[in-house]
Amino acid sequence: MTIFHVPDMSCGHCKAAIEDAVAQADAAAVLAFDMDARKVTITSQLDDAALGALLDAEGYPSNVQT
Repeated sequence: MTIFHVPDMSCGHCKAAIEDAVAQADAAAVLAFDMDARKVTITSQLDDAALGALLDAEGYPSNVQT
């Protein structure tokens, strides 16, 4: 489980785009969103670097929260 801060995530369209991008790479991934804090928690078989690259490619640069 990794928490990503995604500053440009602000609406349902953003959420759907992120869900779709992650699901295409890992259909078993589980995502939980905190839209107010602009954070998404992702549980996936993919590593943090791969998930971060997916978010970047989708137009949502992010950083891992510790």
